[in-house]
Amino acid sequence: MTRAFADTFYFLAVLNRHDPAHQKSLEFYGDDSLNFITTEWVLTEVGDATAAPPARQKFRELMGVLTDDDQVKIVTASHELFERGSALYFQRPDKKWSLTDCISFVVMSDEGLRDALTGDRHFEQAGFNVLLPEK
Repeated sequence: MTRAFADTFYFLAVLNRHDPAHQKSLEFYGDDSLNFITTEWVLTEVGDATAAPPARQKFRELMGVLTDDDQVKIVTASHELFERGSALYFQRPDKKWSLTDCISFVVMSDEGLRDALTGDRHFEQAGFNVLLPEK
């Protein structure tokens, strides 16, 4: 089975049919051989981005699918992981990596992941494979 990290970029592309990465994202979304790993921080960003009605309902439906799917692992927010992500964030003042990205990079390293369902080039800068086209 293949495993990949699912970033905010990916979930927003799945939810928005006008997104340039929508079609490619749906292909991954429908791949039964793929296990997804994401974080509560990523899902917080998706929730924030879909706060306006009617997008809020789409997020609710997405959360229902993710929490019921055995092929999805949602890494729980913890203070220890926040500190490790913050340490990376502060170690790289030369980058425009968000704190959520840094936490994602830590989780990807912990999980032994190389592939990220994202078009965010910051993941490439951090040494990971980006699987979606840039917007």
